[in-house]
Amino acid sequence: MRIVVLMLSGLAAFSVSAAKDPTTLTIVVLGDSLSAGYGLDAKTGWVSLLEQRLKSQAPPDRVRDVDDWWNVINYSVSGGTSAGGLAQLPEALERYRPALVLIELGGNDGLRGQSIDAMRANLEKMADLCKAVGTTPVFFEMRIPSNYGPAFSEKFHQTIVDVAQEKKAPLVPFFLGKIAEDRKTWFQHDGIHPNAAAQPLLLDAILPTIEPLIAKHRY
Repeated sequence: MRIVVLMLSGLAAFSVSAAKDPTTLTIVVLGDSLSAGYGLDAKTGWVSLLEQRLKSQAPPDRVRDVDDWWNVINYSVSGGTSAGGLAQLPEALERYRPALVLIELGGNDGLRGQSIDAMRANLEKMADLCKAVGTTPVFFEMRIPSNYGPAFSEKFHQTIVDVAQEKKAPLVPFFLGKIAEDRKTWFQHDGIHPNAAAQPLLLDAILPTIEPLIAKHRY
């Protein structure tokens, strides 16, 4: 069984806990600062909380110890882009043989005003690479501020939605949706990165999409 959650981002990678063998259930996350836990203790970020939650559900009669149940590998890096995620993906697929890849990328492409067509191509290639080895890609809906111009902002948003639909890949609804309007409560002093208190809410926004996928590999 293989489950990878990939959040595409950046140039470096670290593992929340390393996959032990081909039978270990693994999620790879490829993302940017929202998944890398920028400004947070590593154990408080939503990616770490996801692994903690999954391991708490480990059936004692099915695993030798809790470390054999759902390892989450975080490849996320602050500043990560779709191009960086695409560069990292082949190594992640070969090294961990995951079942699911969570792709939380594209935000920095949009914020930097980079080519939306290039972003689309990168995301499409990531989906194809995952499917070629039997891994399910999971995309994250992303949004950028409207001050980039309504035409650019909407094209950016719709592109990720379209790629997910065209590739028949699950799509996590915008996971900052419930906290985006309250910067004082849920964000760090920079007003950009969610704080530790917001991380469980981010996880709650993600779980409805990935739990059915996880259930298919549970036993």
